[in-house]
Amino acid sequence: MRVLLTSPVFPPDLGGPAVYVPSLGRFLVERGHQVEVVAFCSEPNPSGYPFAVRAILRGPLPLRYLKAFFAVLRAARSADVVYVNEHLALLHVLAGRLAGKPVMIRIMVDGAWEISHRKGWIDGDDIVTFEGKQYGWKVQLVRALQRRWWGWCTRIIACSDFLRRIPIDRYGVPEAKTQLIYNAYHGPKASDVVATQREARETLGLRAKPRYVLTICRLMVWKGVDGIIDALSMLPNDVELLVAGDGDMQEAWTRHAAERGLAQRVHFLGNVPYKQIPLLVRASDVFVLNSEYEGLSHTLLEVSALGAPIVCTGVCGNPEVVEHEVNGLLVPPKSPQALSQAIARILADPALAARFVEAGLARMERFSRERTFGEVEAALRRLAS
Repeated sequence: MRVLLTSPVFPPDLGGPAVYVPSLGRFLVERGHQVEVVAFCSEPNPSGYPFAVRAILRGPLPLRYLKAFFAVLRAARSADVVYVNEHLALLHVLAGRLAGKPVMIRIMVDGAWEISHRKGWIDGDDIVTFEGKQYGWKVQLVRALQRRWWGWCTRIIACSDFLRRIPIDRYGVPEAKTQLIYNAYHGPKASDVVATQREARETLGLRAKPRYVLTICRLMVWKGVDGIIDALSMLPNDVELLVAGDGDMQEAWTRHAAERGLAQRVHFLGNVPYKQIPLLVRASDVFVLNSEYEGLSHTLLEVSALGAPIVCTGVCGNPEVVEHEVNGLLVPPKSPQALSQAIARILADPALAARFVEAGLARMERFSRERTFGEVEAALRRLAS
């Protein structure tokens, strides 16, 4: 089977698809399939993969998507099936269909919500509010376009049950056309990181004494890093925040930390090389994800597999990974006080942190590469035949 994969982000850039797509590509190659990838990427010639990668470099967004359209159109002609991993998928799906190939899409977000939220058309409404509300013509247009590209697809894969219900309940997609397949994690495990916390800090150039809170995310407005900064202001002075990732909000959030008098306690690390992520997790005392939206967070899977206690918002797909009081703590979104209390509780109770870590490691089987990628392979085979 010849499979064309698309991705909105690819290593060395950070993000869930940058973990998922390369890992799935390797799995399919190991299973005897031919794979090609078209991806947005800051590296012009990604290497070290057992498949070809066509990188679409950063630039004006319309031009990037136009380049991606022609790249997918060309590559799809020699593929048996196209597997689209995109938030804004109109041109990718159209290219696959024009090439006469079946298209399967994996949805990680309601793209209409992401566009509308980013453009300020919905007054900051979260995705749950968005799904039950009507808006102006711009939002209606984006929803109509998304309904169109979902209609062109032969199969829709959702990475959480929360997401699977959106095309069905909001857009009228037949339930039989959708399928829940969880994200998979296939990367370093806790046992692979031989460094102690102190050694990890020394390697990364971090000081030995602070207690570090870590977040890893694209710096988009719904990731809520400003809320973590506000929570930090309620914690003791020896607690500091590490922020791994870059994005549109970095300048604003750097300024926010300075305005709160926390510039010396908030460290924006930028787009950290992926190989350093396990060391960052080991160096930290607690991991926090304060997003208003997550489909099913690869980062939560990765941190769970690497053995860190987690505090995250109880939104969307997060509770399908982190069960409150079992392998982490869930807090409401946009609630810095609740977030600070949860962080403080874990920092003050090493036994609780260790229990959460142990439970998180035990839950990773449901997100194993063999299980979830096997389901993806089976779905692709059905379409290709």
